Amino acid sequence: MIAIIDYGVGNLASVQNAFRRVGYPSLVTDQPEQILGAEKVVLPGVGAFADGMTTLRKKGLTDVLYEVVEKEIPLLGICLGMQMLFSTSEEEGLHQGLDLIPGRVRRFSLSGAYKVPHMGWNQIRPAVPSRLFGDVPVDSYVYFVHSFYTEPQDSQVSSASTDYGIDFTCAIEKGNIFGVQFHPEKSSLVGLTVLRNFGELRP
Repeated sequence: MIAIIDYGVGNLASVQNAFRRVGYPSLVTDQPEQILGAEKVVLPGVGAFADGMTTLRKKGLTDVLYEVVEKEIPLLGICLGMQMLFSTSEEEGLHQGLDLIPGRVRRFSLSGAYKVPHMGWNQIRPAVPSRLFGDVPVDSYVYFVHSFYTEPQDSQVSSASTDYGIDFTCAIEKGNIFGVQFHPEKSSLVGLTVLRNFGELRP
């Protein structure tokens, strides 16, 4: 069973439906015992970084996420969920994240040719090897909606990148921790492949 963490964000049903399409049952929950008893855990997210972190703390879920990582349960952050894995974000001030991936979340500062938020289909360049992208072709298109991007301290954790005025990390892998800035649940067959690969992971 895959646990999808419920902390008040709005894309839970679409993530759950996408896992159902690739044959993996999931449970939307904010209950620690269900999250820690799952085979895999997903931290989805849309919205503001500070609000997301505040809600996680109020629900007592930050310690649960640290325990998920300690127990080596595969953890996937999606969009805001990936950003919250990082140390800090400069969205509306400086805010502390989970610090599971050392690095920061920065706002796009681009020329007028590039609109912010970065919204729509764009190409990704997966790293080799990658447990999430092993069978995803280079330059596949996925769907993005975000105004901030991640900047890991260690470039080795970057498992895919995208060009949007700058070359930025759009996916990370470190041990049992995974993250994607794009929305796999909205990314057609490529996104479903990424979710299937996550479902097939073994610790």
